Amino acid sequence: MHFIPTNIDDYAVKHTQKEPELLAKLTRETFQKILQPRMLSGHYQGRLLSMISKLVNPKNILEIGTYTGYSALCLSEGLQKEGSLQTIDINEELAEIQKKYFDLSEYKEQIRQYLGNALEIIPRLELKFDLVFIDADKPNYPAYFELIIEKMNPGGIIITDNVLWSGKVVEKVKEDDASTIALLRYNKMVVEDKRLETVMLPIRDGLSISRVKDN
Repeated sequence: MHFIPTNIDDYAVKHTQKEPELLAKLTRETFQKILQPRMLSGHYQGRLLSMISKLVNPKNILEIGTYTGYSALCLSEGLQKEGSLQTIDINEELAEIQKKYFDLSEYKEQIRQYLGNALEIIPRLELKFDLVFIDADKPNYPAYFELIIEKMNPGGIIITDNVLWSGKVVEKVKEDDASTIALLRYNKMVVEDKRLETVMLPIRDGLSISRVKDN
């Protein structure tokens, strides 16, 4: 979903740093072998995730929703040398391609994969996080927020994908549309929570950036 004219979007992509070759290979394999390849973060958003991670220089990153591992690799580019990225996905069919590209990367010793329900896994992680990326099942976004907010370090950043949900967040919502209802609740939570500063960006399908205040 693009919220700006295609020619402007194309110009922005053209004037954004190219993705590393390993990520280009992962993109090609994802489109060749995986259903719904559009779920991939992709070149433009991936470079943004990389840039934010490099600015934050996190020790610990949490990713909820691994898919084929593209965004995890982008986020890992900003990790401290002794840092780690914990990434969770419920789809066991994707674990092999994730591991393949993690092992090919320079971050293979820093990335830990978890397979299962994030709502059950997150409480078991005895870490404080400097950067969190949420890109999983939309109905659980509010629940994910409640779990991670207490695990954030002061100044930590929460990045959330799909917050505009193809524009459905500004349309009349159907009673059985659990994803849109949850996203509306989530978006309200992060902008009203006094512990956070939040900016929503109309990039791709919508990306929100929330910073945990220092006090």
